[in-house]
Amino acid sequence: MAFTICFAVWTIFSIIGVRIKDELGLSEAQFGLLIGMPILTGSLVRVVLGIWTSRFGGRLVYSVTMVAAALATFLLAHATTYPQMLLAGLGVGLAGGSFAVGVAYVSPFFPPERQGTALGIFGAGNVGAAVTKFLAPLLLVPFGWEVVAGVWAAVLLLTAIVFWFTTQDDPQFRARRTQRAPRKSLAAEFEPLKNMQVWRFALYYFFAFGGFVALALWLPRYLVGVYDFRIETAGMIAAAYSIPGSIFRAYGGALSDKIGARRIMYAVFVVSAVATLILSVPAGYSRGAVPIDVTPALFVVTIFVLGFVMSLGKAAVYKHIPAYYPKHVGAVGGVVGMMGGLGGFVLPIAFGFLKDITGLWSSCFMLLFAIVAISLLWMNSSIRQFKRRAEATPAGAFAR
Repeated sequence: MAFTICFAVWTIFSIIGVRIKDELGLSEAQFGLLIGMPILTGSLVRVVLGIWTSRFGGRLVYSVTMVAAALATFLLAHATTYPQMLLAGLGVGLAGGSFAVGVAYVSPFFPPERQGTALGIFGAGNVGAAVTKFLAPLLLVPFGWEVVAGVWAAVLLLTAIVFWFTTQDDPQFRARRTQRAPRKSLAAEFEPLKNMQVWRFALYYFFAFGGFVALALWLPRYLVGVYDFRIETAGMIAAAYSIPGSIFRAYGGALSDKIGARRIMYAVFVVSAVATLILSVPAGYSRGAVPIDVTPALFVVTIFVLGFVMSLGKAAVYKHIPAYYPKHVGAVGGVVGMMGGLGGFVLPIAFGFLKDITGLWSSCFMLLFAIVAISLLWMNSSIRQFKRRAEATPAGAFAR
């Protein structure tokens, strides 16, 4: 519940940003920077928050993070200039950093065979993006974007209070505090980051999560610009993408526990490649070697499918982390989450930049297709290398 509210606050600019863009006369690139600013903060702080969770406990770190984000969101309601909004957006982004706290906090409560499901349920809080898309327009249209920011700040502060009084510290933290075990050095915390595998997981999450966030932020603007929808309608359609991309994350976690995260990732990348390739075709372009016309109906169906497989991918990536790095979930999970969050920051800016220089709205999906293709090729190459090394390893070597 807490992560749902945090995510709703984190993506607040996806709705109020459209009104701010009109009021301030922002370019597409400036709009992309505005909606991406909270994503930047929420990404960069994930490593720090993940490590702090391991050191000070998730209950304390999560509560303080929500209070700080609520204060920044309240200040956003009183911002009047573009620089002030960018600055407030940095503070709003703390709400997104709560993901790294939650992963390190939730994981120790469950055995390895259930962690995929548990983390998938926690990660389903991504549905907060849909909450903002459904509810924010109801306040935005009659009262203005400032009221939306003020209400979202109040709800987040209330959530922080409820969280503090209804949760407890995780078992690992309680055990360390009871035994007064010495804390690991920062060098030991970051030791796994030398492994290229961590950065491969980060690229997967850059697409699965970063692409999800970027589209959650960009779709209302895309639908208004391409299909001339009203902002209320665009918000509802964008929510149709956000909801399966969030709720089915829990299913993705359970499926990863059952059949393996690697199989899930293969399916995710293949389906995503097809979906982004279809969406790369400019709307109304159906001549020559491209017979597809991306009508509004086809767009909605395809984006629904893309959101669904992204949800499975997000869960599958985080199923890997406690399995491969059980003693470094905070650091590794924080870094992977940071890269995913940076995708949510960089991609909207890239979408706006590509639109400005090419004039094609569908250029954003061309970029996503390229990322999917690279991820699929890298994963397949790494798995082949791993299998070759395993076949060349003498029997019993792994036991030694």
